[in-house]
Amino acid sequence: DFSGDYRYKDKNVYEAWYNEPHSSPELLEKSVYGLCELHRGEIKNSSLVGNPGCYPTCSILTLAPLVKEGLIDLKSIIIDAKSGVSGAGRVSDLSYSFCELTTKAYKVATHRHTSEIEQELSILADYPITLSFIPHLIPVNRGIYATCYANLNKKVTSSELLNLYRNFYKNEYFIRVKDTVPELKNVVGSNFVDISLAVDERLNRVIAVGALDNLIKGAAGQAVQNMNIMFGFDEKSGLETPAYYI
Repeated sequence: DFSGDYRYKDKNVYEAWYNEPHSSPELLEKSVYGLCELHRGEIKNSSLVGNPGCYPTCSILTLAPLVKEGLIDLKSIIIDAKSGVSGAGRVSDLSYSFCELTTKAYKVATHRHTSEIEQELSILADYPITLSFIPHLIPVNRGIYATCYANLNKKVTSSELLNLYRNFYKNEYFIRVKDTVPELKNVVGSNFVDISLAVDERLNRVIAVGALDNLIKGAAGQAVQNMNIMFGFDEKSGLETPAYYI
């Protein structure tokens, strides 16, 4: 399912952020959140998968190892995420045309994807997480670029965290942990997610950066990946296309 209806465990959270009653809350206990890298086993045995949003896919995957390993202060998370105009929906709007488009934040502190990210990171942490999520539109066609900030709980180096990420995602074909910061041009047109990070030693803060194509890994590609898992196909089937710019 491509809507947000079956991404949530709690209908009250859905209704608070979507401002409407849930039409079929009885199905929520059957649905699985379709982030393949984190819920593969559940997806395989499910008949109803809620395909994640593009911002949450990028943000959750970028932060997951840090949250799972308890390395960050869970009250300090800030996500600064930028999207190409194709992520703004199908409604025609003059401000989405390239001759008019600027860079701007939107739905600051109110974007519904905040709750989706909080839900999944809370499950990973086994602790209720609230965070700041600030989306921006930028003048490109496609792509999500998420820069995630959090305070570290202990002293750790960038190299140690990169090794942690590589180990966490070592069996994930579509996740590429990079030594250098990701670039949208290297993921647009593909199902890949590029992630890197650095530690600001002065502040004992980590900055993790993720990039993906909002129309592929953030939408249709992830749906195909979920379908492949559900039907027992090779998970990579139909999804091994490279980025447009290589």
